[in-house]
Amino acid sequence: MRADIHPAYQEVLFHDTNADVYFLTRSTIKSKVTREYEGKEYPYVALDISSASHPFYTGEQRKTQNEGRVASFNKRFGAFAGRNKK
Repeated sequence: MRADIHPAYQEVLFHDTNADVYFLTRSTIKSKVTREYEGKEYPYVALDISSASHPFYTGEQRKTQNEGRVASFNKRFGAFAGRNKK
């Protein structure tokens, strides 16, 4: 195996911010931020979604907070569509 061609494979702390769950696993991802976990310092990566919070894995469905742009537009200006043009 050639030297100095592979990325560093190290333990990394992942944090699912939706479920507030921490995962300690090995990865090649690089992070400038570090956090202490169980008495050791690890590179830290924040995640929006993981298997701990994804509806496919949890079995629960969540309502989206934001409507689509078209639905929002129709909600605001839908009454004007029914008017007759003069």
